[in-house]
Amino acid sequence: MPTPLEMQRTFAIVGTGGCGKTSLAEMLLYKAGAVNRLGAVEDGTTCLDYEPEETRRRGSVQPSCATYLWNKNRHFLLDIPGDGNFTGDMECLLKGVDSVVFVLDAVDGVRPLAKKFWNLVRAAGLPSIIVVNKVDRDRADFQMALDGLSGLNVKPVVLQLPIRQGESFVGVADVLTGKARMFGENGAAAEAEIPAALADDVSLLRDVTIENIAESDEELMEKYLEEGILSEDDLKTGLRSGVLKGELTPVLACSALENKGGESVLAAIEALLPSPLDRPPFAGRDGAERAADPDGPVACFVFKTLADPFSGQLSLLRILSGTINGDATLKNSRTEENERLGNLLYIQGKTQTPCKEPIGPGAIVAVAKLKNTRTGDTLCDEKAPFALQMPTLPPQLITYALAPKEKGEEDKVYAAMQRLLDEDITLRLGRDEETGDILLSGMGQLHIELSVEKAKRRFKVDIVLKTPKVPYRETVRGKCQVQGRHKKQSGGRGQFGDCWIEMEGLPRGSGYVFEDAIVGGVIPRQYVPAIDKGVQEAAARGFLAGCQVVDFRVKVYDGSYHTVDSSEMAFKVAGSIAFKKAMEGLKPVLLEPIVLLTVSVPDESMGDVIGDLSSRRGKVLGSDSQGGSTEIKAHVPMSEVLRYAPDLRSMTGGQGFFTMEFAHYEEAPQPVAEKVIAEHQKHKAAE
Repeated sequence: MPTPLEMQRTFAIVGTGGCGKTSLAEMLLYKAGAVNRLGAVEDGTTCLDYEPEETRRRGSVQPSCATYLWNKNRHFLLDIPGDGNFTGDMECLLKGVDSVVFVLDAVDGVRPLAKKFWNLVRAAGLPSIIVVNKVDRDRADFQMALDGLSGLNVKPVVLQLPIRQGESFVGVADVLTGKARMFGENGAAAEAEIPAALADDVSLLRDVTIENIAESDEELMEKYLEEGILSEDDLKTGLRSGVLKGELTPVLACSALENKGGESVLAAIEALLPSPLDRPPFAGRDGAERAADPDGPVACFVFKTLADPFSGQLSLLRILSGTINGDATLKNSRTEENERLGNLLYIQGKTQTPCKEPIGPGAIVAVAKLKNTRTGDTLCDEKAPFALQMPTLPPQLITYALAPKEKGEEDKVYAAMQRLLDEDITLRLGRDEETGDILLSGMGQLHIELSVEKAKRRFKVDIVLKTPKVPYRETVRGKCQVQGRHKKQSGGRGQFGDCWIEMEGLPRGSGYVFEDAIVGGVIPRQYVPAIDKGVQEAAARGFLAGCQVVDFRVKVYDGSYHTVDSSEMAFKVAGSIAFKKAMEGLKPVLLEPIVLLTVSVPDESMGDVIGDLSSRRGKVLGSDSQGGSTEIKAHVPMSEVLRYAPDLRSMTGGQGFFTMEFAHYEEAPQPVAEKVIAEHQKHKAAE
């Protein structure tokens, strides 16, 4: 029998890498009976981390879906990776859920990256509960984790306190009921009295919690002020109402690895988080809205595309509105083409189960082999078009060049990587017009490396990863006048072009300016554009290090021509010759690209990071410290941060992250310029 929509839950599990998200998801599935054994990330045996790259590195690199029944009600969960290399599409993934279970590590507390993720959750308007995991660890500090919530601008409602005996996590104290739940064999919980040593803390916390719940609702607040007490039903209703409005955030404690606390988390998800019917309408393009109405027109959002070795391409759909079954034909709002869905599949990691009943809003299902549908598309009823508004993805942070191990297989490499773009919308693939390199851009070094590894494994192509050529530029200072003369006679019609140009450097960012100052017809008008083209082509090839010359002006003011031998080609060559002579007479310099680097790190790592940026010739623009983390902004030469991600990870214990964007060009220091020019000459000689 289908689950009533008011009891259905669709949520994402969000948190930083290493906090135990996948272990928590595994515990929930095990407690709900969806899997028959409790897998472990360390052993590579979890249901949700099934890609070879995930089992090898003991961490998620792509989102995974699962579904389970709790109290006979169907719930859907989405496990989102926590490594910054694999979270570039988080805003898109959050479009597919109604709420979030936000996981914190009881040892590390609120890491800098957690603040970024929490801001994304809040921006998406998703009600949340917080689960403090790993309270069984030696250095676990539940209170420290709670204190860190102040940096997230959260109004926490602490529903549980962990109970420890010596070094062991043995139970939780329920703040509202005043009872303890003590763990027995296999994590089963039994009700008991709260230990005397914890009783006062629980009593004090209960008073604070009740006040917080009352303050979230005017009627409850009036009743509380008048009667001084709220009933159990009042507390339940008020707490859920506050969570749905985003004003209250319940906090629970658990140890996923020890299988302790799962029932409480499952119960909180069902009791406190919203159903599809509780959420506000979905925002579409051009101001359109679509409510989650099971009887309304059908709309489905493709929030992720996965590659399956047996089914081919799998599109993960979130049903926004309406009710569908496997024979539905829907219109892709982007392509305007119809897509027949075929079999609908429930996903449990890599396991697929046919969905036999019609499904409505909130459900997450997979569909195989759609013709021309990709991540971010909306499939809808042809008679009621709707397109969900897609978020703007963050810019890629790092670019590497790809090359085949065997020459001549460049197209094979490009085709293999192109196929990965369908399932990973945070990758960008292109070619460098200057160098001919195949360029792959992503969210970090690990992101690029694992993407290449995946392409090698799936498509049997050997790919060599190399750092791409930094896009240096050249420019000139001063002014000079030169002649460009091209004369060639080899029997028959010859070639003749003659021009005088004045060339001078311009301020940074001015670009290229060409000025026609010919008077008296010394050069016919039809040949002047050819001189311009010759100069531009020569500038693109560079002079010092094969880099494009920028920020200069060329004025052609004199010359001569031959009525028979002159042609556009001859004057193009003359323009090129004039440019090269001018470069020899001026003082060309090498420019290097400077990026604006924004780095977020724990306060204790700030000194190391600033010192490291200085060693990379960076100029720190300022820093801002808040809630235990510091944001540093700096201008740094691009050549110094091509491999910054692993270095930052090492300096901050994996807790730092950064964004990077192009800022401007600056003149390169002489040692840098000499090195780049020498490498260019060496490469040129080898050719």
